[in-house]
Amino acid sequence: MKNQIKELTRAEEQIMQVLWDLEEAFVKDVIEKLPDPKPAYTTVSTIIRILEKKGFVGHKAFGKTHQYYPLITKKVYTSQLFKGMLSGYFGNSIRQMVSFFSREKDLSVSELEELKKIIDDEIRKQKNS
Repeated sequence: MKNQIKELTRAEEQIMQVLWDLEEAFVKDVIEKLPDPKPAYTTVSTIIRILEKKGFVGHKAFGKTHQYYPLITKKVYTSQLFKGMLSGYFGNSIRQMVSFFSREKDLSVSELEELKKIIDDEIRKQKNS
């Protein structure tokens, strides 16, 4: 059975977005990149330790301070999250998902044409391989 990556809370995901962008950072670096109002140092530090327990973040120790880095790439997390959403909400049907988003989002003709081009390009690639 494949390891299922845990879904992150909104706060955890915000911290991970910063770590994915910076690749490695001390707590103060993460805080610097967060929008105002800035959370307290202890809040960010606690969230990072939770992410570490969940297996998302590792660290290098420099005396009493730690430099943190992601253990899971943004691509892997996004892929797992998407697969979970696809199975949980759309019965593993991409057709149902695309249909839902095209109706709910009121996509413009140009956005629909752009999606069609992406799909057509992928069809061509798969036929040629």
